[in-house]
Amino acid sequence: MRVLLTGATGFIGSRVAAALLARGHDVIAAGRHPGRDARMGFVPADFVHDTEKAVWAARLKGVDAVVNAVGIFRPQGAASFTAVHDAAPRALFAACAEVGVRYVVQVSALGADAGARSAFHASKKAADDALAASQLDGCIVQPSLVYGAEGASARMFRMLAAMPLAVRLGSAPQLVQPVHIDDVVAAIVLLVERGAGERLATGAGVARLALVGPEAMPFVDYLRALRAAMGLGRWRLPVLRLPDWIARSLSRVAGILPGSPLDREALEMLARGNTADAAPLAALLGRQPRAIRDFISQPEATRSQAQLDWLLPLLRVSIAAVWIWTAIVSAGLYPVADSYTLLVHTGVPQMLAPLMLYGASALDLAFGVGTLAWPRRSRRWLWLAQIALIAFYSIVIAWRLPEFLLHPYGPISKNLPMLAALWMLYEMEKPSWNT
Repeated sequence: MRVLLTGATGFIGSRVAAALLARGHDVIAAGRHPGRDARMGFVPADFVHDTEKAVWAARLKGVDAVVNAVGIFRPQGAASFTAVHDAAPRALFAACAEVGVRYVVQVSALGADAGARSAFHASKKAADDALAASQLDGCIVQPSLVYGAEGASARMFRMLAAMPLAVRLGSAPQLVQPVHIDDVVAAIVLLVERGAGERLATGAGVARLALVGPEAMPFVDYLRALRAAMGLGRWRLPVLRLPDWIARSLSRVAGILPGSPLDREALEMLARGNTADAAPLAALLGRQPRAIRDFISQPEATRSQAQLDWLLPLLRVSIAAVWIWTAIVSAGLYPVADSYTLLVHTGVPQMLAPLMLYGASALDLAFGVGTLAWPRRSRRWLWLAQIALIAFYSIVIAWRLPEFLLHPYGPISKNLPMLAALWMLYEMEKPSWNT
C-alpha cells in the first residue's frame, strides 16, 4: 500500500520507514528533507507553516494510510508546540478525511490525556482529540520512554546509568515503563497493515494504544536495570536525593542552557509518571514487549561508550580548570617578581618579562574558556594548540631551568599525562567518514 509518513528522518519515523519499505510498501516522506533511503518518495512539507487543509490534500492523492511521527521536545523559533503538534496535524487529518485516506496512525505520547499539564503533552492531546473526533479510522499510539541503541535519550540514560552516582530530582515516584524501539515500530507497521488493509471492515473509528514495556518502575530503577544490562555489576546504584525545591531550582537553571535535556516541563513530566497497561500491546504483537534486560545486545561496547560519555566531559572540565587556575596564579597570586626572574632565566629580556607573563596568562585563560565553550565540531584545533603550547613550555623549561626536571613535585613530568589526555580528546573528536 501507499503510506505518507511525516517525521521520516526522526528517531521513530526513520525506523518505521525502513520497516514499511522492507515489507514492500510504497513510502512517501513528507518533510523538509528527504529520507536517506533512495527507495522512499518525497514531498516537501513544513509543519511550522503547513496549517491549511488544502496544502495537505494535494499531497494525499493515492495514499492509503498516513503515519504522523513528527514531534519536538522543545520549541525553537517558529517551531512551536502549537504549530508542530497541533495546527499542522489538524490540517493533515482534515485533508485525510476529505480525500478518503483509509487509516491514520498518530504518534503521540503517554501522558497526553485529561491530566496533561505540560505544553508538550497538551499540544499532543489537542491533535489526538482532533483525530478522535474526526470520521477517520486510525489509532493514536502513545509511547512511554522509547529505547533504541542510536537514540539520543537512550544514550543519555545509559550515560547516567554508568556514572558512580544517580541523582533523584524531587520526591515523586517518577514511574516509567520503557519500551524498545523495535516493539514501537512493529506495532505501528501492524496497525497500518491491519487498519488500511482491504480485509478489514471500515468504520472502526479511532483507537488509543499505549506503547509500553512489560514492567513499570521508578526512573532510578530504570537506570539500575540499564547498568546491569551493560554488565556494570548487580550492586545498587547509590542515589543522591534532592528535595523538591532544589530540583525545581535546578530545572530552571538547566532550562536556560542550550541543549539541556532538563527544564521545568521535563521535571514535571518525570514527576507525573509514565505508565500504562502493557496487555493491549502484547496482544497486538502476539508476544510480550521486550524487557529492559534484553535492550542492550552489545554490553561491552555499550558500557565503554556510556562511560566515555561522562568521563570525557569530566576530563574536559578538569583540563579547563588547570588552564584557568594557571592563568589566575600567573597573573598575580604567585609573586610577580619571582615570575619575572624565571622568565629572565629562560632567556626572555627583562623589559619583555611583563608582556610575556601577562600575555601567557591571557592565553591560558583563553584556552580554559575555549575548552568549556568551544563547539565540538571545531574543537580539534584547540587540542592541537594546547598540545603545542605545553610541549613548547616543557622543552624550554627542561632546557633553561633543568632543576625543575628533578623537582620532587614533578612540574615537568606531570605534563605527560596532560599531553596524553589532550591527544585522547583530539582522537575521540575526529569526524566520522560515514557522516
